[in-house]
Amino acid sequence: MKVVIIGAGVAGLGIGWRLAQAGAAVTVLERAQVGNGATTASAGMIAAAAETGGADTPEAAFARRASTMWPAFAEDVQRQSGVEIAYRRNGSLLVTMQGEDRSQVAAEVHGEGETEVLSALEARTREPLLSEKIAGALWAPQEATVDSQALCKALAVAFVRAGGNVLSNETAVRFERDVNSILGVITPFTTHTADTYVLAAGAWTARIEGLPPEAVPPVIPVKGEILVLEHPEGRKPPEHVVWGNGVYLTPRGSRLLVGATVERAGFDTHVTRAAREWLRDRSNALVPSLAGWRVAEHWAGLRPGSPDGLPILGRSALDNLYVATGQYRNGILFAPVVAELVTRAVLERAEGENAFDPRRFEGMRGGTTLSITETAHKA
Repeated sequence: MKVVIIGAGVAGLGIGWRLAQAGAAVTVLERAQVGNGATTASAGMIAAAAETGGADTPEAAFARRASTMWPAFAEDVQRQSGVEIAYRRNGSLLVTMQGEDRSQVAAEVHGEGETEVLSALEARTREPLLSEKIAGALWAPQEATVDSQALCKALAVAFVRAGGNVLSNETAVRFERDVNSILGVITPFTTHTADTYVLAAGAWTARIEGLPPEAVPPVIPVKGEILVLEHPEGRKPPEHVVWGNGVYLTPRGSRLLVGATVERAGFDTHVTRAAREWLRDRSNALVPSLAGWRVAEHWAGLRPGSPDGLPILGRSALDNLYVATGQYRNGILFAPVVAELVTRAVLERAEGENAFDPRRFEGMRGGTTLSITETAHKA
């Protein structure tokens, strides 16, 4: 089987790698450089509890399944690529500030031993840098992080070693098709043909021309800005990921990533002073010692959102076109299970989770709005 995948982020590369391992001839087309979209702009968190809590929903179950797959997935990609991806299962603290409602904290405890409610004193004992103004925390020991930039590099190397081909700066402009299927993908340089096509272009998924309306994934870009802080001499970052006060703090070596804003601003990726100040104020209130840390980097990325806030995964309205997008800010977390689900769909025509089926939007075109809850700063 010959497959063309559009998009070289964590989803496209993960799917391509698994398909190549299964013997498919796979080419990945990337509009810029490998991982140059939401993947490398992310903080690399694998945070099922922080993102979905104990909810009894398809997305929460999907997140927990992905989290359990991550240790083996990380080991496999590192072994196949020879690239260290810095996968660390160090746990997360989901902090409540004084004055905030703690009534939902106990409700988010799911599964024996997976999460634990901590008092303010217990939370500060585990993470001494936390403010004295916290009211308590939820400890999620299974939460993990990965270096998203290293992950993309590792997936690309593993994919190529498995026989895959990556073409950077090869923008998919238009699909050629007949009534029920894709015949080829036109780029500025050539037309790529295959038996099957996978659309995994993140926030840019809906911008490729040539699809009938019922097959266009209704993806909307959601901008997020992140700061990278460097500590003064003699200081260390928190040992664990800390969520609270509308932000998260993610240690990455000697640096600390602070994110992230949420803004619907089209495809604008300019960083703003307003976002920088908001992230600094919120993180300083959570960990006061950060006030003396230097901003080393400040970037923005575009997350792929969907009208109902759920991923868009599986076969589209066209027979040989599959979709892997809409992960919003959970692209890293979902990576192992997305690769598995879409690979099975392509090779076995297996049906995935109904809640994520790309065909669920048919008949809704033109009247949908993005329902992502904007709980963070809007610049």
